[in-house]
Amino acid sequence: MTTIKTVTLPDLGEGLTESDLVEWVVAVGDTVELNQVVAEVETAKALVQLPSPYAGVVAELLVEPGVTVPVGTGLLTIAVEEPALADEGAEPAPTAGADAPESTAPAAPERTAVLVGYGPLVEGSSRPRRKSRSADWAAAHAVADDVGLALSGGRIGPKVLPPVRKLAHDLGVDLNKMVGSGKDGMITRDDVLRAVSGVEVSPAARRPDALSAAHRPGLARPMKDAPAPTRPDAAARETRTPIAGVRKQTAAAMVASAFTAPHASTSLTVDVTPTLELLAQLKQDRALDGHRISILTLVAKAVTIAIGRNPSLNAHWDEAAGEIVQYGYVNLGIAAATPRGLLVPSIKDADRLRLPDLADAIGHLTEEARAGTTTPADLAGGTITITNIGVFGVDTGTPILVPGQAAILAMGAIRRQPWEFQDQIALRSVMTVSLSFDHRLVDGAEAARFLADVGGVLARPGTVLAMV
Repeated sequence: MTTIKTVTLPDLGEGLTESDLVEWVVAVGDTVELNQVVAEVETAKALVQLPSPYAGVVAELLVEPGVTVPVGTGLLTIAVEEPALADEGAEPAPTAGADAPESTAPAAPERTAVLVGYGPLVEGSSRPRRKSRSADWAAAHAVADDVGLALSGGRIGPKVLPPVRKLAHDLGVDLNKMVGSGKDGMITRDDVLRAVSGVEVSPAARRPDALSAAHRPGLARPMKDAPAPTRPDAAARETRTPIAGVRKQTAAAMVASAFTAPHASTSLTVDVTPTLELLAQLKQDRALDGHRISILTLVAKAVTIAIGRNPSLNAHWDEAAGEIVQYGYVNLGIAAATPRGLLVPSIKDADRLRLPDLADAIGHLTEEARAGTTTPADLAGGTITITNIGVFGVDTGTPILVPGQAAILAMGAIRRQPWEFQDQIALRSVMTVSLSFDHRLVDGAEAARFLADVGGVLARPGTVLAMV
């Protein structure tokens, strides 16, 4: 028998109560397997892929992309084939060959599903008011009237990655009529663009900036029948983007931090030539092959060492409890600039990691942040943060504290310039490190000692032996 199951937005943890539906990975009539990704949602902290808790056929999509929905809201329904349920207290089934009256088991009531491992529903939540549907959206719902036909067909959708599926949706390309040129028949971005133009796509057209802003992460995505976005040189002279997702969360966090924690800052310019020489030696060490050790890795290690000598910078001001929370571990936040905005995933127990392991952790977190796959757990629990503004060619800055943290260190650009060295003027590699700190938790002298320790490690890496 066929039952209709409703898949709801799960509790994604970390106090998140709503998410933006970014895109559907499936369409009405698609056959889905258990734990197959059906949608992507954007929380205030991360882009999350939602798996299906059922195997069956998509009957209806209840929410349009771009809509913000609270936890517990129904997202889609799935038609599931289940064995008929026998009535309680029914007689045992007769033996083979015996006459048995026909009986029909009552249909199972519709149940609302919560994805396994994501927590319970939020009571009292309701479906948000929907936006006006486009013509193709209404047509898609009409397909749900014949769920039995979809079940009997057993159709499985084309092999295509979610971003390419979304691009095809926005450009009006029917993926079911395409043959992919990628590995194992995978439909690629170029396949979709060729289907639209009818000609080979030039290399310039393959660049991300050749596509409209509607296809970029974090921006509103129009339906198929929406008007094409105007070019910058057209009549429209301004573009409006909804404040949502990471940008909304970042703005709220920065305002809260700026107006609750009394910020103070200090900076130190350091001759990091010895650290760069050490870095060159480490890159030639065969024992470290496969580990991408960088200047950020060495600065991160210097910060963990300096915290061991200046623990007040690894603390939290608990206003509600009237307490100062001193951490006995270092969850090191690494600020990462992504197309969706600034994300700060943290490396748990960074002070306990060896240099190669620290390098691997930094690389893993930053890659996930830029790919939009960072989990809410990775974005929570940081105790102190590093931001590398030097990659943008900036020498120094005064970053705003991550809410709940006592300090944030900014790395500036490394520049070759004349510097005093062994009582002479020499061309050296110089970098400025800047520290912003919560003056409720950290005194000026403590901040200065911490920054001096970081600078000491970078200027004379051998002094680590005297610090640990």
